[in-house]
Amino acid sequence: MSRDSPSLSLSPVMYEIEGESAFAYLAVARRLREQGRRVISFGIGQPDFVTPAHIREEAKRALDEGFTGYTETPGIPELREAIAWYLNSRYGAGVTPEEVIVTTGAKTAIFIGMAAYLRPGDEVVIPDPSYYAYAQVAKLFGARPVYVPMKFVEGEGFRLDIEAIERAVTERTRMIVINNPHNPTGNVFPPDQVGDLLDLARRRGILVLADEIYDNFLYGGARFRSVLSGGDWRDNVVYVNGFSKTFSMTGWRLGYLVVREEAARRIIDLAVTVYSCPPSIAQRAGIAALKGDWGPVREMIEEFEARAKILYSNLKDAPGIEAYMPEGAFYMFPRVAGLLEKTGLTVERLVEKLLHEEGVLVLPGTSFPEKVGRSHVRISFATSRREVDEGSRIISSFAERLWRQATA
Repeated sequence: MSRDSPSLSLSPVMYEIEGESAFAYLAVARRLREQGRRVISFGIGQPDFVTPAHIREEAKRALDEGFTGYTETPGIPELREAIAWYLNSRYGAGVTPEEVIVTTGAKTAIFIGMAAYLRPGDEVVIPDPSYYAYAQVAKLFGARPVYVPMKFVEGEGFRLDIEAIERAVTERTRMIVINNPHNPTGNVFPPDQVGDLLDLARRRGILVLADEIYDNFLYGGARFRSVLSGGDWRDNVVYVNGFSKTFSMTGWRLGYLVVREEAARRIIDLAVTVYSCPPSIAQRAGIAALKGDWGPVREMIEEFEARAKILYSNLKDAPGIEAYMPEGAFYMFPRVAGLLEKTGLTVERLVEKLLHEEGVLVLPGTSFPEKVGRSHVRISFATSRREVDEGSRIISSFAERLWRQATA
């Protein structure tokens, strides 16, 4: 093929965009399974539960009724009303249905939320480690990600460094990103830190893009404060949430963005250009999710908390691994610096050895930019309790073996 082929003349920004490297490791695990190897995967970030029956039944009714065409771009009124009702009843948010834009998943909400506000040359402050997509979307619109390392507290996990975030703010700073409960760490930021971040944004005239997709995954009495709490959010908050995690609806592609009404009216014009409208059947299912029986959600959260306790119990004494009890989401991001220093391995090589030698997949922290992850791994406990127990015991034994070999 000719090097000057127009189809190879990609926009320069495409060479700056990075994909989700986690999928490369998932592909290796799949190939090992195809070769007959048993693999316990702690890699995937989705609940291992089927969407609750009453939600599926509503989707079937919508299908049988022929509710299969285009809908309003920001979502059908009944769903926007249900989302506003949920946010207001839980957080006292004061959200109106007109401030809700239903999207094709939370990733789309992140995309249009950033697209609406970012300009070339802007800076976006992102805590490190982070979910990879925030930085990639920022780069797409000509903004520069500015990473601020979070603090690792022994026995507790990660906390925001508010002072460092403020030091990172310049005249070019347009937005700060917060994901709470947090992927990849599984931490829930204390309410006072969330308040301090919002105060900083107000003082400096900065937007906060808040991704609260895991807001129902809270363990051990973790105290969660939504950025929408109390209703004083309109000047500084761009809010992202969705149905994928709470209702185990990852394949339904249903999320939402919340912004003040004046901005929402303009962003809807962008949304119709990007995706026309959310899936009609999924929207009907979303109403049933919010307004129906939350019993299956509570049972799922209880199961995840039990798994988190097993994971922590099995890893807390492993040599070279600094584990902590997850507070939210379904992840742990233990520090493995001791093991890396003892063995001379990189975190990527450590992950590869664990997968190929022991059949257990975790993700290297480098999948969650920028620098902090070089001494961490992410463990997702979105798999069966039996596999969480067995897999974490294998990780502990693996660490002990490597430690002994390096000491001998």
